This record gives sequence, C-alpha cells and structure tokens, in this order.
Amino acid sequence: MFLLPILIILAIIIVDQITKYMTVSMLMPINSVEIIKNFFSLTYVENRGAAFGTMMGGRWFFVALTVIVVVAGGIYYSKIYNKNESKIASLALVLVAGGAIGNCIDRLFRGYVVDMLSFNFFGYSFPVFNFADICVVIGAVLLVVSLCFTKEGK
Repeated sequence: MFLLPILIILAIIIVDQITKYMTVSMLMPINSVEIIKNFFSLTYVENRGAAFGTMMGGRWFFVALTVIVVVAGGIYYSKIYNKNESKIASLALVLVAGGAIGNCIDRLFRGYVVDMLSFNFFGYSFPVFNFADICVVIGAVLLVVSLCFTKEGK
C-alpha cells in the first residue's frame, strides 16, 4: 500500500541530495556557471530562509514546520490513498513530502538549504531554487487542483 509512495519520496530525496552535493563540490568554488546566456545559470546559494529567501534565520522553525507538514500529509495520505479519485492528491502529497524532507536534511546538517537553479526573464532574476523546491511547488499546485476540481475536494 505504501511501498510505492515511500520509494518515490526516497527517489526525490536522493536526486535532491545528489544535486546539492554536486553543487557544493563543483559550484561553491566558482559560484556560478552560465548555461544559457542571459536565461539560465547554475549558481551556488546558501538559503538560510524560506522560499525565495524570505524569513531568513528561521532554521529550527522550518525544521519543526517540515515535521508537522510531513506528519499531517502522511495522515491525510493514509485516509485518501485507496480512493480512486484521490490519485492527484496522493501524488501531490508524495511530491511535497519528498521536497520538504530534502530541504529539511539541508537545514539539519548544513544550517541552510543549497539552491542552484537560477533563471532570468527579460531582465528579472527569479530567486534561485533547487530540485526539492520544484517538487514542493508542483505538489502544492496539484493539491490545490485536486481539492478544487475532484470529488474529494467538493
């Protein structure tokens, strides 16, 4: 019942931690590498706050928040897992859990989250983010879609 979701969460964490390890090993000494001129760079950033660098210095708050979110998500997941109409919500919760745990590992062992994906759009530099952030955002969007447009959300 829960083996596939656990394997997906573990895969997310492994990919996230490998990309962060590679970022620290290869990018930290040089800081940034432009991949697509004026659009995409790999840039080493130590994020000590939340998404997009907000709420700086809240390390233990975010660790506690992650534990609460993952436990609450796990409880909700166990209630909806066997319902046919809940597949989107199930995937959403797995993505959020994997991404949240990946960033929490950074906060626990480094004191900050390693970010590296940097995009520029028409002169605007989007805040630097990582693979775990992508999973959390996609999961959150899917959860909203699930709650708004499926039977369990009505």
